[in-house]
Amino acid sequence: MESVNKIMPRNPVEANTGHRLTAKKRFLDQEGRWGLLLTSPYLIHFLVFVLGTLLTSLYFSLSNYDMLNPPEWVGLKNYDRLVHDPVFWKALWNTLYFVILFVPTQTFLALILAVALNQKLKGLKLFRMAHFVPVISSWTVILYVTDAVFNPRFGMANTLLTQLGLDPQKWLQDEVLVIPILVLIAVWKGVGYIMLIFLAGLQNVPQDLYEAAELDGAGVIKRFRYITLPMISGSTFLVLILSTISTFQAFEQIYVMTGGAADATAAGGPNNASLVLMLYLYREGFSFLHMGYASAIAWVLFVILFVLTWIQVRLQKRWVHYE
Repeated sequence: MESVNKIMPRNPVEANTGHRLTAKKRFLDQEGRWGLLLTSPYLIHFLVFVLGTLLTSLYFSLSNYDMLNPPEWVGLKNYDRLVHDPVFWKALWNTLYFVILFVPTQTFLALILAVALNQKLKGLKLFRMAHFVPVISSWTVILYVTDAVFNPRFGMANTLLTQLGLDPQKWLQDEVLVIPILVLIAVWKGVGYIMLIFLAGLQNVPQDLYEAAELDGAGVIKRFRYITLPMISGSTFLVLILSTISTFQAFEQIYVMTGGAADATAAGGPNNASLVLMLYLYREGFSFLHMGYASAIAWVLFVILFVLTWIQVRLQKRWVHYE
């Protein structure tokens, strides 16, 4: 009995504690050192450029800072200014309007194109590449193409309207048409990327399901509704998340298309009709040097995206199909 007691400790908790301490010491002595060494570049990058900038922007949002003088603590005054700023609410509405038009349109068109290009026909590789060319093109190139179509004086769109006996339009210089036109351009540029995501999901759908449904007499529409859509629901969820976040962060296309390259303060026109949150943030922070106010706008945008993403993640359990 005494020999057994010498081998086994009297208290099992002490045994577990001793085991954990030994494992922890061994981890820190051997594996932990190499692990920390190999992950140190990422950890340094995260602490300095992610967490550090995040906390810095939070401090700036509570300060009056113009990048020329030291920050002056003002508390919640920047956020109080946001609440009473009509330009901010205009930018927020324009952003929501852009999202409401862009996300469903791009998702629907990308899904239709993916289904069409998933067929086993000749020459489809060429069509896939053609749809992806705008994705890899810069917004400067897209600007020249857009100007050839929607230029009020010599664009092809107004030429066609004139030939049909209709009045020419101002397009990007029209307060009503500017956002729909920007959405159209953004969809044309980005639909190829979303199409590839859907195409990858479609190619993972088992063909046995389609064959069994066809034997049961299910038509094309029923097969698409009860097989294709549920099986690619994971891809659809990913598309909705990526499209929503990217649209709320839309900046470059609106900045370039509305004349920001020539005059940064003119971007978002006409009369702030295309001013979105990211563009308003840029204007306040880098054109007017109101960096504290711009940081407050950035944190409001962060909260909006966080809430929307959280809602989408919560709702995915109801409609996303897991194999």
